[in-house]
Amino acid sequence: MKKFYLFICLCLLGGNSRAQQNDMPMGEYEELSDPKPGDPLAWKALETQGQPVNFSWGTTDERYSKTAVPAVKKSKSWKSVAWKGERVNAQALLWTTQPLRKVTIETSNLNGPKGDVIPASAIEANFVRYVMTDIISKDGKSACGHRPNKADFDSSLVADLIDVNRVLSVAPNTVQPIWATVWVPADIRAGKYTGTMTVRAEGVKPMVLDMEIQVQNRTLPAPKDWTVHLDLWQNPYSIARYHQTPLWSDAHLDAMRPLMTRLANAGQKVITATMMYKPWNGQTYDYFDTMVTRVKKIDGSWIFDYAIFDKWVEFMMSCGIDKQINCYTLIPWNLSFQYYDQATNSLKYVKAKPGETAYAAYWETFLTSFAKHLKEKGWFEKTTIAMDERPLDAMKEALKVIKKADSGFKVSLAGNYHAELEEDLYDYCIAFGHQFPADIKAKREKQGKLSTYYTCCSEPLPNTFTSSPLAEATWIGWHIAAGNYDGYLRWAFNSWNQDPLRDARFITWAAGDCFMVYPNNRTSARFERLIEGLQDYEKIVILRKEFTEKGDLAKLEKLNKAIEAFQLQNLVKDGAAVMVNRARDVLNRF
Repeated sequence: MKKFYLFICLCLLGGNSRAQQNDMPMGEYEELSDPKPGDPLAWKALETQGQPVNFSWGTTDERYSKTAVPAVKKSKSWKSVAWKGERVNAQALLWTTQPLRKVTIETSNLNGPKGDVIPASAIEANFVRYVMTDIISKDGKSACGHRPNKADFDSSLVADLIDVNRVLSVAPNTVQPIWATVWVPADIRAGKYTGTMTVRAEGVKPMVLDMEIQVQNRTLPAPKDWTVHLDLWQNPYSIARYHQTPLWSDAHLDAMRPLMTRLANAGQKVITATMMYKPWNGQTYDYFDTMVTRVKKIDGSWIFDYAIFDKWVEFMMSCGIDKQINCYTLIPWNLSFQYYDQATNSLKYVKAKPGETAYAAYWETFLTSFAKHLKEKGWFEKTTIAMDERPLDAMKEALKVIKKADSGFKVSLAGNYHAELEEDLYDYCIAFGHQFPADIKAKREKQGKLSTYYTCCSEPLPNTFTSSPLAEATWIGWHIAAGNYDGYLRWAFNSWNQDPLRDARFITWAAGDCFMVYPNNRTSARFERLIEGLQDYEKIVILRKEFTEKGDLAKLEKLNKAIEAFQLQNLVKDGAAVMVNRARDVLNRF
């Protein structure tokens, strides 16, 4: 009988992925053409000046054009400051008037005091690839809304994807960025560490840049021990479609593992689970399906199969994400609830809204069973029944159903602040620009509740679109501290569109809104910059605690002054890069 219901579950879930595409590159691929090519005379001038091939450090604050000669002052030296256990990023530029074949990148060990080294294995240096993006919006106010005609939104190429390919050919009159991330070991001595990055290509002398990191005598905890509550929603269905694997097969799990481990290494705390079919009405290219199969027997009783839910949760925990399980949702956009009806051997739907008898009947039996199952697995305390951006009245009615099923259930909501709901919400995430009342936030802290914020398509800035300035991703982490939040949520870690490696645009929302990373465990410049901001937040937590315990009020005041600046009006006035670099200068002096 168990196998029969698992079979039903797999059949119901098997239809989620779109028809398999013939062109889903995993390794080498060609980028799209630049619709806004650079000035050919500027490239010709480089030839005239005897500078056909150039290699220099740039800045991680800049997204460099693919076909325009970069306006950079050439520099062979990169210097950075880091805590032990911290990741620091650098961006180099290779630009050429002639074709370069079989370009490779090599980094040396970074040698430090008394024989200590940051090994080359701790350094990821990869090519940055160009994807098609669009503008955030026509009016500059919001990136929300349908955009079926991509040409209406001023498309261009943008450097974002950090590739896994180790060898690349570079076309003439082209800029090729290189992104380097150094993860400083936590067990080395403080001091200066130096080494090199070398680029080689056929027929060209090796080009070398110097690298230097001043490691401070402070240690950042491992990501699993970070205090920041990071909640980036995962989409397993998108990975199955792109990697062309059967849902929940070993091949599917193998395809997901590197990417979810990367997410864990960003400090992710939450597993995104779905309790129903299309909780968001199929808004993504690959819609979310149910991880729980509901079967209504001939006698009217119910059977709930948790095989897929258990497999997903156990898999995510094995990747290092194990603090919280957010289960969506009791209030979907469409208010239509699917189940398998044994009497008619067919799928059926209940159409009901919170407050109606049919709604309570559908959910109460399930939630009672779900609570029992979670307790048997030892997951009940980790689990929340999660909703997002739902109306106040609907939330009130849903809470009644949840508490009737089991008063111990935790509940989470991402949406507007409602004083009437606050007491019943364990994990309350409010939109950027809104704040919890100070007394409420203090009370929630004492109760061990989470109070976070989120950004979505509504905010033109700060954001993590492919067209957003890279420093805005880092700015987000500083705003967690400035707003006295516990963390940050964004709705889409990897809800890929049809062709994400080449084109980040989608039929709704600004490009990149649906995903921060790319297939085959490719990260992005904006995701790496987001991690920087989360690390800065952890440093702030550590330093505030230290200065408070030592009574060092002068340092505490100086730190808090730097943090308090991270508000929207200053972002609009100064820009994210200026703000982040200025605040980092303060942080690195402690």
